[in-house]
Amino acid sequence: MSIVPSVSITETLTDNVRLSSVDKQADLITEISPGIRISSEGRRLKGYFDYSLSKIVYAQNSSPSQLQQALNTFGTLEAVDNWAYLDFSGSISQQAISAFGTQSIGNTSINANRAEVSNYRISPYVRGRLGDLASYEARYSRAVTNSDAAAGSGVTAADGVVKISGDSTFRNLGWSADASRQSIDYSTGRPTEADRLILGLSYAITPQLRVSANAGREANNYTSFDKQSYGTGGFGVNWSPSAMTTLSASRDHHSFGDTHSLNFEHRTALTAWKFTDSKGVSATPTQTGVASLAISDLLYSQYVSTEKNPVSRAQFNATLPQFGINSNDPFTFGFLTAAVSLQRRQDLSFALLGVRDTITFVATRSETSRLDTVSTGIFDDLTTSSLVRQRGFSVNYAHRLTPNYSLGVLASQQKTSGVSSLQDTTLRLINVSVSGKVGKRAAASVGVRRVVSSSSTVPYVENAITCNLNVQF
Repeated sequence: MSIVPSVSITETLTDNVRLSSVDKQADLITEISPGIRISSEGRRLKGYFDYSLSKIVYAQNSSPSQLQQALNTFGTLEAVDNWAYLDFSGSISQQAISAFGTQSIGNTSINANRAEVSNYRISPYVRGRLGDLASYEARYSRAVTNSDAAAGSGVTAADGVVKISGDSTFRNLGWSADASRQSIDYSTGRPTEADRLILGLSYAITPQLRVSANAGREANNYTSFDKQSYGTGGFGVNWSPSAMTTLSASRDHHSFGDTHSLNFEHRTALTAWKFTDSKGVSATPTQTGVASLAISDLLYSQYVSTEKNPVSRAQFNATLPQFGINSNDPFTFGFLTAAVSLQRRQDLSFALLGVRDTITFVATRSETSRLDTVSTGIFDDLTTSSLVRQRGFSVNYAHRLTPNYSLGVLASQQKTSGVSSLQDTTLRLINVSVSGKVGKRAAASVGVRRVVSSSSTVPYVENAITCNLNVQF
């Protein structure tokens, strides 16, 4: 087990601390963030815990000082050898309340459109064999999401799934049976439930190509007060022509429409590609740092494929800033919701890896609409716009100046639109930074950024200089 305490000090000199177009105020913002990172790769417990508490102080008294938490944790505990397990995860982050409100880079600007959102999930499960006939897995999951904003302030989701799968007398033919129950309880909306029973068949055409089909019944009250029962079915394909290329796709029919999932990954010696396209039910009001997660996933998969003894994901992410790559890229999508929604999302990420230069690119787009049209008395972005579209891209160029120092150039753009043109917003960012090690356990960075927000209601321009020192103990 590895335990690494740390403290980070960040000074930000901004010419527009309130992100205003009419009352620009300059300020010097001090952020002190003690934290601790714990990672375990033991036989029983594999996990990661990263927590920090930030004290933010404004030199010009632009706002009262504030405390912000940040948490990222996940792991698996093997409670009983090869049978009983426990998955857990948790996060605390600052997120946008409304996609149409003021969007900001970082968490220190004075922005009423930000909320602290926490999400915790625990999932015990058992899995094993039923003789030589089949394998089984029974899992229960419970997730709790809360925010300090009125919209989507609390959601509790519980899922129970039992799956049995096995082979038939035909060598390449497999079968499965799934039964699941889900309940979603919103603090500001009505509870929803969904039950599903699915029978499936799969066939391996070749060792690299497998096709599947399923059919069954589902009952839910997503679009009605009482549960309605419907027939459902779908198909899928998995193709892995080599260890460097994989493709999986599936499509399912539901009472509220079709959902799908597409995942393509390809790697070469110097490049990594990933494309995902999904459409499905979104139950919780959580958001994702699209660029940071996509780039981190992409680079780590490339690293694991080329290294004989790769380090853990947590250790790998900790080294990225030394190479001029920001693993906490501020490019985020999402907004808080108060009822079940339907979302389609497409993400494309690419990395070009050189000896001293790395180029990463992420493009994403999403469309979100209300699925639960029965709930009343709730208010979020989908109350004022039946469809919320978000799209954007992020490009990062990193150059190793010396073995210890790197130059990073980041450019990103985010666009949000609703049914009315008055809701359209565009956020553009350019950030140039130099980062590197200044001691055995210390790293520092200096950056300059310019942010331009174009909107009919919340436009602003901000220029800022940031200096950061991070010391590990």
